[in-house]
Formats: sequence, structure tokens, C-alpha cells
Amino acid sequence: MLSHILTQGATRAAARAMFKANGFTDDDLRKPLVGIANTWVETMPCGYHLRELAERVKEGVREAGGTPMEFNTIAISDGITMGTAGMKGSLVSREVIADSIELIGRSHYFDAMVGLVGCDKTIPGTAMAFARLNLPSVIIYGGSIAPGKLDGKDLTIIDVFEAIGAHARGTIDDARLKAIEDNACPGPGACGGQYTANTMAMAMEYLGLSPIGSASPGATSKRREQWAHDAGVIVMDLLAKNIRPRDVLTRASFLNAIAAAAATGGSTNSVLHLLAIAHEAGTKLTIEEFDTVSRRTPIIADLRPGGKYVALDVDAAGGTQLLGKRLADGHLVDTTVITATGRSFAVEVESAVETPGQVVIATAEHPFKPHGGLVILKGNLAPSGAVVKIAGSERLYHRGPARVFNSEETAMQAILDDTIAPGDVVVIAYEGPKGGPGMREMLSVTSAIVGAGLGETVALVTDGRFSGGTRGLMIGHVAPEAAVSGPIAAVRDGDEIVIDVEARTLDLAIPADVIAERLRAWRAPEPHYRGGVFSKYAATVGSAAYGAVTTTEVCS
Repeated sequence: MLSHILTQGATRAAARAMFKANGFTDDDLRKPLVGIANTWVETMPCGYHLRELAERVKEGVREAGGTPMEFNTIAISDGITMGTAGMKGSLVSREVIADSIELIGRSHYFDAMVGLVGCDKTIPGTAMAFARLNLPSVIIYGGSIAPGKLDGKDLTIIDVFEAIGAHARGTIDDARLKAIEDNACPGPGACGGQYTANTMAMAMEYLGLSPIGSASPGATSKRREQWAHDAGVIVMDLLAKNIRPRDVLTRASFLNAIAAAAATGGSTNSVLHLLAIAHEAGTKLTIEEFDTVSRRTPIIADLRPGGKYVALDVDAAGGTQLLGKRLADGHLVDTTVITATGRSFAVEVESAVETPGQVVIATAEHPFKPHGGLVILKGNLAPSGAVVKIAGSERLYHRGPARVFNSEETAMQAILDDTIAPGDVVVIAYEGPKGGPGMREMLSVTSAIVGAGLGETVALVTDGRFSGGTRGLMIGHVAPEAAVSGPIAAVRDGDEIVIDVEARTLDLAIPADVIAERLRAWRAPEPHYRGGVFSKYAATVGSAAYGAVTTTEVCS
């Protein structure tokens, strides 16, 4: 066992002495050591309950003959930091999470790992670390928050962000905004629609890092505790069978994960994160393949933000297992891939049970929409690609004048000041991975646009990114970004921008020689940070078109 390097032999007496200070015995130290990577923090509801779940994981590990050792890493709340400079830390935290888990995994010679995750960046960050370490590993999601209730209707955090825009426009008063705020988030768990956390939790099942069905139960469900316990047992079985992340993180499993995201109208952040995980696993995956898979995958789950229902409705309908069965029946996924239990995808979804009369999950033969929600655009404004989600009733064509802003704050102020007109294309530059740095989500801006009644007439284009809760014709991940002299840096107020979703194009309607002349005159802006973590990140991060990773080589 790998851990014996640390724990066995006369020369390791000092290490054993220190372990014994924590209550571990000689018998404990002879068993496989299983690292429990916990992403609990008290700064958000998404993972607030993970300390209790960690105890259930440890029970499972002990019952299966291992010795669990829990450690913590960080998490940053997108929802809480949204609209502030603090949001710059969100994507950076993905790398810090991956780095910290990798560091303790390598330094403490764990034989296997379990990751407890709860929010947007803890899920891909943990997966990236497990791909690097390549130890037998399982990821368990903390589950979705229950929907809030107001006037008999479900609420999610997105309703709060859109209410802010409506309040600024004067269409709701202070009391209504306060009522929405007070009722939207009733307890622990990740944001309730098919936003980034729920999209990525589902993707982990299809990648083979989480047991299929484990993403469905809500954060406060007793089944959530059972899944945590079972993860401890499963990881010991994977250790016995020597099944490792790179055995399951195949090209086929990544295409399955993309299909799941496309079929549920999932978050555009799945593009960024799946590319990053594939990079760490040494699996070839390109941004263009998201469009290819999405074109052939219908939307078969009617989920917010583009649809009607929330994540717990999926669970009530039959869960992610039923969704997998529907995708398998429609020949939309490779059912031969290995899952987190070591069994095939086909075996894991065969026992799915549909709740009679459910209307949340359709079939591939009778979908809600004929094509998936993830679309990749290219053109003279985004030569390396850009991402848009088409999951609701978004327009497929827009041509309008650019309103250019070089930060999220200035764009937000223009919306709140009611200076954005119907037909405009709001362009937010210098918010990419390097330029931000950190590629902030623009949920405050996009929700303000919708809340102000402009969602059907205004488009947005940015080298930043969006929350999974964003809806409307909002195009992100424009690459190359402005900070590296990408064409988005050449856009001026009044320039016509043409968005053609069906043609998969995003173009600046001015002559090529004018764009080239503007870029020749371009000068890099002064960096926002000259030291610390943001400066380090800006110096090492790559393009969003390749996952915005900070490692150029695959770990071995």
C-alpha cells in the first residue's frame, strides 16, 4: 500500500507517534489510509452541512476496512460574492482547491480519496485533483437546496438577482424585494435549478467519479446521508479492484457528461470545467465537441433557468438515474463506460424507477426541445470560440450596436441608470481569465437586464462567464480575451455586432483591416494586482477555450 511509505518500518516511528497523538492506533495505521477531502465552509449554504456528511463517509470507510483521515480545503461562494471584486476569486479557487487536495494527497500518501463537494468550483476542483493524483477516488455531492416558497410559487436565488433588477427599474418595491430575499433560500444545499453546481454534480456521475443516482437527493434528505456512507464503502471496493480516475475519465465518459449537460439545459460553466478536468486527466477534448454533442442531444429535462422545475423535482421524478436511462434508451450516451461503482453505465441505469405521472423528464423520442442547450459560436469576434446557452425561448439572431464597458461594474451601473436601449449589445471586456483576473460570472448584470425588462431585446457579449442561472441571449467565454489583444478589445461603441446562433457565428460587422488597425494600436492595460494570488493566477492561466487551466502539462 502507498500509505506504508509513511506509516511502516522503524524509520517511521516519529510519523506514527504524531498520528497517535490524534488517536490513531497501530491497527489503524496498518490499514489503507483514505483521505476525506471536505470542502465545508461557514460562508455559504452550499456546503454548510458537509461536516455531518463527512462522519457518514468515515463510517463507511471503517466498515469496509480502511482508516479515514479528514482534511479541509477552501470554497468561495459565487452567489455571495457576485457583483463585487470578490467574485474574481471564484474561478481562482478552483485551482487552489485542486492544488491543495493534490498537495495533501501526495504528501500524506493516501491510498484512496473521497471528496465531499457542494458548490460550483469545489466539484471541478476536486475532480481535477483526483485526476492528477489518480488514486481510487469517489466524489459525493452535498445536494441541492430546497426551493423557497412565496405566494405558492417556488423561488431560487436567481429570483432574487432578477428582483434586484426589477427593483432598480421600479417595478417592485422594497417590501417585495425583501420578501423574495427572505424566502428564497430555506436551508443548506447548492442553488436549486440546473445551475452550475447541479450540472457539474450530474456530470460527475456520467464521468464515473460519482455513483449514478447520488446527485439527486436534496441536501437535507436522509438518502444523502446513506450515499455518504456508501461512498466510503465504494472507495474501498475501488481500491481493492485498483480502479482509478484515469480508468474512467475516458473520451467516451466526457462525451456522456456533455450529453447530460446538454440534455438538461445545464450551465455554460460545464464547458470550462469539463475541458479543465479532461486536461488534468490527459484526455483529448475540444470546445467544438460541446457543440457537436449538443446538436445531437435533445433537451429532455424541463429545468430552470430555461424551464419550469428545480433540482428536487428531478429527484421526485426518478432522479439522475432515470435521466441516464432515457439517454441510454435514446442511444445518446455510451453505456459501456465504467462508472464510479466499477459497473457499467448500462447496469447502473437499468434499475431506474419513474414516478408515475411525472412531467419533469421526457424521452428522447418526445423531448422538450430537439437540440441541447450548449452552443459554441465562432467568428471574427471570437476566433477561438464563445459559449451561449439556448435552453429556453432565447432569440437565435440579433444584430445591434455595441455598448462597450471595460468592467462588470460600469456595465451594471449603465443598466441600473436605464441607459441601455432595446436592440443594444452590451459588451463587457477585460473580464477574462487573465484580464479580470479570474473570469467573473456576470449573473448580477444578466439578471439585471432580465429584471429591467430587456431580456428579450438586449444581448450581452463578454470574455467573462455566466452563472448557470443566467438566461437570455448572453454570450460568454469569448476567446481570445481582451487582455491578450483578442478582437473583443477592438470593439467600439456603436459598432454593429451580429449574433447568429443557427449559423454558429459571432461577428463584428466592420472591415477586417479596421479591426487589425485597432489591434495594432492596442496597449495592454495596467494589471489590477501586482502581487499575491491574483497576480500569480493572471501570470499562469490559459485561455477559456482550453478550460482556463494553470497547468500546461498533465500530472503523472
